[in-house]
Amino acid sequence: MSNRIITLDVIRGVAVMGIFSVNVVAFAMVEAAYFNPPVYGFDGLADRLMWLANFILVDGKMRSLFSILFGASMLLVADRADASGQSATGVHYRRMAVLLLFGLAHFYFIWFGDILTTYAVVGSVVFLFRRFNVAALAAFAVVAYILAFANAASQASAFAARIAVALASGDPDAIGYYGPSAASIARDLAVHSSWPAYVATMIGERLWNPLDIVRALFMETFALMLIGMAAYRSGFLNGQWPAAAYRRIAIVGIALGAAFSAVLAAWVWADGFRLPLTVNALETWSMPAHPVMALAYAAALVLAVRKGGWLIDRLAAVGRAAFTNYLGTSIVAMLVFNGSGLGLYGQLSRAECWLLVPLVWLLMLLWSKPWLDRFTYGPLEWAWRSLSRLRPQPMLKRA
Repeated sequence: MSNRIITLDVIRGVAVMGIFSVNVVAFAMVEAAYFNPPVYGFDGLADRLMWLANFILVDGKMRSLFSILFGASMLLVADRADASGQSATGVHYRRMAVLLLFGLAHFYFIWFGDILTTYAVVGSVVFLFRRFNVAALAAFAVVAYILAFANAASQASAFAARIAVALASGDPDAIGYYGPSAASIARDLAVHSSWPAYVATMIGERLWNPLDIVRALFMETFALMLIGMAAYRSGFLNGQWPAAAYRRIAIVGIALGAAFSAVLAAWVWADGFRLPLTVNALETWSMPAHPVMALAYAAALVLAVRKGGWLIDRLAAVGRAAFTNYLGTSIVAMLVFNGSGLGLYGQLSRAECWLLVPLVWLLMLLWSKPWLDRFTYGPLEWAWRSLSRLRPQPMLKRA
């Protein structure tokens, strides 16, 4: 661990755990329910409270934190390549090429919500900015995020207009993806009735969907990775700032971001979770809170790292094996929900499916540290590194 930055590991570990807290809904029930809760499994008060907690504290914030850490990690890998006399450019683009293959395999064979493909594509572009100083990186990040929000706001306005037309028509099927008909829901359930059915649908009907995901998330992810690069270069993510600065950022950022998200959630709740507000609140209007709370969480975790303890050591191990843990959660969820596993897809409510989350968190905390006490890398980290370097990397730690 001497050559690692433990703050990065801990923040990454918390981020990958937090992401599963919201992703479990997309694993467990029809796709539209992630964006429009009333579509499926949203009948009880517990379901609404679970949505509320995730919306205010987790949704969008942890993905932003994960994206920020990805940008920081790119610079860390590049710096170490330079220091060892390797070509940082060559190392980076081989890593992105292998990550792209992992991401596509993840999408086509395990889960439609893959983020790795987007990271590989965006990371290939963001790397071109690695020589910029902190001020330039931050400036480009702010401009890019404003552009991402403006584009999302434009799409939200267009979506609201389409929903108004659909509702006026009196035809519920006219709403489309975000308000699927009974027939659409039945098709969705059939897709997840078995692993062969899922793969056939992804490779057949949804072959080009990864490009759609990249296009939808490109600018936002680009901005977040730039934020990560600036935060790494400035020493913020490395734990080099004064404790008072971290406390101020943590308190103010979490308070403002949570308050903003809570007001938005209250608006959606009071409106009866109707379209288009519900979808637009999740996908667009909540965006300003995401990087604010992500950086505030990072600041709080830096302070926690300084105090240390067994939990910090466990979280650091989860972060060191974040690639394995991210893909591992997808495999666990597939085995639980897909028809070729336990077949619970579409059988649980939002609150019920969330009960899997603490079990998966516990699994991450239990396996990561003992494995990394013995081995140099997590299993998939080893595969990614070995494929990127075109030769097997040493796995067992030396005594």
